[in-house]
Amino acid sequence: MKSIVAVLALTAMTLFSFKASDKEVQSDKRFGGLALYTVRDAMKDARATLEKVAQAGYVNVESAGYNNGKFYNLSPADFKSLLDEMKLTPISAHQGTVTFENIDQQIADLKAAGFKYFVVPVPPMGLFMYDAVNKKLAMKGGAKNLAEILDKLGEKCTAGGLQLLYHNHDFEFQKDADGIVPIEYLLEHCNPKNVNFQMDLYWVTKAGADPVDYFKRYPGRFKIWHVKDMDDQGRFAPVGNGKIDFKRILDNKKLAGMQYYFVEQDACFNETALEAIVISHKGLEKIGFK
Repeated sequence: MKSIVAVLALTAMTLFSFKASDKEVQSDKRFGGLALYTVRDAMKDARATLEKVAQAGYVNVESAGYNNGKFYNLSPADFKSLLDEMKLTPISAHQGTVTFENIDQQIADLKAAGFKYFVVPVPPMGLFMYDAVNKKLAMKGGAKNLAEILDKLGEKCTAGGLQLLYHNHDFEFQKDADGIVPIEYLLEHCNPKNVNFQMDLYWVTKAGADPVDYFKRYPGRFKIWHVKDMDDQGRFAPVGNGKIDFKRILDNKKLAGMQYYFVEQDACFNETALEAIVISHKGLEKIGFK
């Protein structure tokens, strides 16, 4: 009888140990962030999509679906509640519609949803444009004008308890008509107390620039990264399925000032967006992101 009890006790201990360790392994594999722009079409069903984001292994999210005071048709409080339910943390929000008139309301909504960073994704207020002749992204108004706008928005964000970041594409790394490299003008003239940067590693590479070189020249200014890969045709690709040397970039994260990173893939060519985020998360792990 004693031997049977001992066997049962040992079995129970083994099962408990297995479940605990299994849970621990599962927990360890949840890390990193996803820019929800990647799955923007699927976010029509926010609950189902966020559940898949969590299942893919992500813990942080960046929104890109704010409209008329709502995030993906949910009030800020309801969106935060849904993220909490999925054990996802809101970190940053792309606010492409920001103006001097609506900035206060947007700050209030971001804070109600639990975000920390207010990200200006492109030159705001009608300055962003597409150069159809040269088939490339561009902006009007000049770097000085953009810097002044960002400083004013940044002051508002700081006062409201958020941090403002500017997100780059490729054109900011190329000389404009006045011979100015916009990103460098912004880095040198915007007040670092109020304005810092979200570096999109794909677009920097697309521009022919070196992220690490910018970390060395402007240390501590790149608080968030967008991690997206580039295939041999120069197109977007899941992380680890392209040619960008993320390991070298990651080795310099402290120099960059990086606090968070988000996988982002603007378009998919060989897989669906929901498949791509799974591939990318596995790629993050192989590269050494945590």
